[in-house]
Amino acid sequence: MAWLDKLERRFGFLGIPGLIRIIVGFNALVFVLVRLNPDFVSVLNLDPARIRHGEVWRLVTYIFIPQTFSFLWIVFVLWFLWFIGDGLERAWGSFRLTLYFLVGMIGTTAAAFFFGGNFSNSMLIASLFYAFARFYPDVVIYIFFILPVKIKWVAWAMGALLFYGFFIGTNSYRMALVAALSNYLIFFGREIFHAARNRQEVSTRRRRFEVHSRSEAEPLHKCAVCGATELSDPNLDFRVARDGEEYCVPHLPHAQSVL
Repeated sequence: MAWLDKLERRFGFLGIPGLIRIIVGFNALVFVLVRLNPDFVSVLNLDPARIRHGEVWRLVTYIFIPQTFSFLWIVFVLWFLWFIGDGLERAWGSFRLTLYFLVGMIGTTAAAFFFGGNFSNSMLIASLFYAFARFYPDVVIYIFFILPVKIKWVAWAMGALLFYGFFIGTNSYRMALVAALSNYLIFFGREIFHAARNRQEVSTRRRRFEVHSRSEAEPLHKCAVCGATELSDPNLDFRVARDGEEYCVPHLPHAQSVL
């Protein structure tokens, strides 16, 4: 994308190398602190009312709240976040990954101020996953460490759940989803549009070809009298009479001139 190239040439030095690893480290720290003091998480979440009263650190600290506080799942969740972060940084570089995450943060924060409700970083993390699935659709992960599944199928399943939640959820949920995934649309929307248009054009050309092409099982010649074709009798010759009909030679009308 030309605009991304221009931004990277001018502001590439602002990219944060290992950004997702840093976030994973703070997630691990917050997990430990919340296990020691469960009330600690309330100091970090995205609360517009408290931000207006001077608690501006919440504009950033909410991204450090882990997706789970279960000892059973925290290692897997943080490892997976580390995994997709490293993959995105390899594909994009530190600047584009930083910009992608920052756009998602801005969208989430703006939605929290305009629409209220309980906004978290879960949709923001989901946007990272979808970007990873865009670059690495055929990477295989193991669900429950047993079932091998390609990333693209997990992404489709998650997308169906988010799409369902969009219709049954609250307005704040809808806005959180749209805001956090806005970065995905900004970065990949044009590519998705062009791919969809190209698929439509290919499909249209294929249908047009199928309409105008003749099947190998369809005869080219057919006698108007006996119905014989070159497929039923390869030794037959066919002629078109003056009446415009096609006949095999044995049934050719002798009273008519042949075209």
